[in-house]
Amino acid sequence: MKQTSQKISVPKATMKRYPIYLKALRKLQSNGVTRILSKELAEYCDIQATTIRRDFSFIGSLGKQGYGYDVDHIVNIFDDLLGTHYEEEIIMVGVGNLGKALLNYNRWGQVVGEIVCGFDSDPSKVGIINDIPIYHIDELEEKMPKHCRVAIITVPENVQDIVDRLVEAGIKGFVDFSHEHVLAPKGVIIKQVDIVSAIQELVFQSNNLD
Repeated sequence: MKQTSQKISVPKATMKRYPIYLKALRKLQSNGVTRILSKELAEYCDIQATTIRRDFSFIGSLGKQGYGYDVDHIVNIFDDLLGTHYEEEIIMVGVGNLGKALLNYNRWGQVVGEIVCGFDSDPSKVGIINDIPIYHIDELEEKMPKHCRVAIITVPENVQDIVDRLVEAGIKGFVDFSHEHVLAPKGVIIKQVDIVSAIQELVFQSNNLD
């Protein structure tokens, strides 16, 4: 299966729905479902069938009218597209309460890769958490796995300094849980996760429902 090996242009809104489809299809797969119509998947995902067909069209002709979609085939395509076949080594910087919660998250096998080690400036946090080694931040460049491209940041301060060090060490993508404004050179991607802003947006939208 090489349909998704070439670069494709997918709208951001569509890309956000792909993990929803993959989760639903994996569930169907585990229940023994081998094929499904778009209208059936629509009910399962609570997404309109026309939207599903349009989203799927960006990555090729995946189904046949009247037959539907082969569940195993679509799961393989999404696994490839979303990178779940990759063995990405992810590092974490900051092992406070949030960092520990992420380290204890039990579904890393369903995503791109896994957290292989963590770093913190607090010597008392150096050791092993959930079988994952935690090193002092001073050992970052020495202990960071070779070819590592992704880092999760949960530190509350000195974020820019850490980003600069990680970029210099070869990191190309960040998931940033800090609330700091950080800069990165061209070719480096920062995905900021702000739970408070998300809740504020949700409250605003909820208050403006008809």
